Amino acid sequence: MRLRIVVYFHILLSIGVILLFATIGLKLSAKMSVIPASPPKPERQSVTLEDGVYTYHLNLSQFQEEFPQLQSYNCSLLYTPQPVNGGTSPLLLLAIKSHPASVSRRGALRSTWAKSVDIMGYTVRPVFLMALSDMHMEIVKLEKDEYKDILLWDFTEGHHNLSLKERCFLEWLNYNSPQAAFIFKGDDDVFVNPASLVQFIKMRATSPSTLHGALQRHSVVLRYSKYQISKTLFPYSKYPYFLSGGGFLFPGAAVQLLYNASLQLPVFPLDDVYFGFLSLAANLSLRHDSRFYVFGLRFDPCDYQQAFVVHRIEPDYLQKIWKLVQEAQCNGTVPAIK
Repeated sequence: MRLRIVVYFHILLSIGVILLFATIGLKLSAKMSVIPASPPKPERQSVTLEDGVYTYHLNLSQFQEEFPQLQSYNCSLLYTPQPVNGGTSPLLLLAIKSHPASVSRRGALRSTWAKSVDIMGYTVRPVFLMALSDMHMEIVKLEKDEYKDILLWDFTEGHHNLSLKERCFLEWLNYNSPQAAFIFKGDDDVFVNPASLVQFIKMRATSPSTLHGALQRHSVVLRYSKYQISKTLFPYSKYPYFLSGGGFLFPGAAVQLLYNASLQLPVFPLDDVYFGFLSLAANLSLRHDSRFYVFGLRFDPCDYQQAFVVHRIEPDYLQKIWKLVQEAQCNGTVPAIK
């Protein structure tokens, strides 16, 4: 009798262990299925988009003829930053487009606003978005080893390739930093006040489908200069609304929608216009705020303290004014960043 009980006990124990491991396996499988081993390859197609005023048809074959690299490139990273997360605090990610040659700019940013800090309950983390260049790559490697804040892809830096940074950054965000509550994205020649951004996020940025920045309303398509676009590629005279690429803010909740759109739309060769098309395809709202000073602002420490972004700021000048802005006693003062 005792032997029979022992046998039954071992049988039940074995069944329990099998069920336990099966349950764990199912949970792990479910978790692993969220993030594929490698992101899916884009399935680009011609699309027609409407913004309530104009209708735009983006012909994939024409984009493939004029900008084949933009359409065929598969994002491949050479450097990645240390894991970016906010722990238990919401994360504001500062994503800065930079060229490998802009060594002094990155140095100035890291010593002022582009550093890891905690502000009013938000964790703020910077990351620099770069591609390859013929020079300065050794310095970039040293920066990567010291600061661990660089995303480097294996395409070559170039004006039109800035759109690849948009697309590849969305891919990286979608799979590697889904916990980001908000993302600021801008250039490396700007003044940014992260404290003002956090204050704005907590008070006003409540919609998960609204992007904030300097809104460009049906800008004229240029047929000359480095911004020129051929009539064969884009026969229309006006662009849809888009946010100026100098600096804008968007919620993490919008990332997957933007990323999904990037898998289908042709890659437009102007990065801020491209992001506008992605936003339109994802049915997201664009909101203008005058505190994104993408065309510059005369210096006054109190004005800069309230600003989100001021474009076209040189490194030496940024370091000179940063302390003045932090120390200024103004009405509606935002917290200083040490």
